[in-house]
Amino acid sequence: GAGRPLDGLGPLAVRHSRALQARPINPLQRAPITQSLDVGIRAINALLTVGRGQRMGLFAGSGVGKSVLIGMMARYTAADVIVVGLIGERGREVKEFIEHNLGPEGLARSAVIAAPADCSPLMRLQGASYATTVAEYFRDQGKQVLLIMDSLTRYAMAQREIALAIGEPPVTRGYPPSVFARLPALVERAGNGPEGGGSITAFYTVLAEGDDQQDPIADSARAILDGHIVLSRNLADQGHYPAIDIEQSISRAMHNLVKGQHFDLVRRFKQLFSRYQRSRDLIAVGAYQAGSDPILDQAVAMYPRLEAFLQQRIEECDPYESAVEKLHVLFGAAQ
Repeated sequence: GAGRPLDGLGPLAVRHSRALQARPINPLQRAPITQSLDVGIRAINALLTVGRGQRMGLFAGSGVGKSVLIGMMARYTAADVIVVGLIGERGREVKEFIEHNLGPEGLARSAVIAAPADCSPLMRLQGASYATTVAEYFRDQGKQVLLIMDSLTRYAMAQREIALAIGEPPVTRGYPPSVFARLPALVERAGNGPEGGGSITAFYTVLAEGDDQQDPIADSARAILDGHIVLSRNLADQGHYPAIDIEQSISRAMHNLVKGQHFDLVRRFKQLFSRYQRSRDLIAVGAYQAGSDPILDQAVAMYPRLEAFLQQRIEECDPYESAVEKLHVLFGAAQ
């Protein structure tokens, strides 16, 4: 978080310096989100399409696979540079993330900024600003940058520690007002630069304590981000990975990125998946009579294929074009 190398390979040979707090970009000068980004994960590429310059939240409780998912994104995403901010997480995870999740191919185009849980709250705040500043530098060079920050919740907790120590009153579950002022100031620094320049596509993990999606930080982050991907503990317990809850997840920029037919197939997929989930108990005990609901009949027939579509092995990469084609094949629709 202070710019000191942790890898023992000597000092950094730097030629440029930047302030950790950058000036906001004029919103009218930002390029719109019009180009889809391939993240290599089938469920996200096909059903929650992400655009270059979009800022997404990854909402999950502890131990449901968010570190593995962001590791897959770091390896498979079509980006020039990857900046990873490991803020307030376990120190053990830093080396594990670099060696196992990123791997040599991911690390070759990555910068990792680590401020683990045993660092001071000031260092954790600075680590998040440092990671964002590095991403901004490469964006200003015209590069497509992927910024992964794990986690936004630990950033908020660091600010809470500082604010309470200087006497700021707690207002929402122990969080003082300054926490909710700093979150958008950090998140708004990501996104597209001016037309024809680079972009920062950002994924911020948000720890939903006790799997509570109404946690104040989760609720605030959901309001300021351009979409959210929710990981379900129930799915993870069933061995369903990645454990993306497709019903609760949304990409707010998707309607600008995909064609009408693709969007219709996504809506149909969610409709069938949701209809099956709502009637799952009735189906399991044999109380549902086939023929009484045509949509549910189709959902029951297709459910194994819908579920298989959402699952993906850690070592498997599914590019954007392939994922969309599989979605069309699933419903027998011509592209």
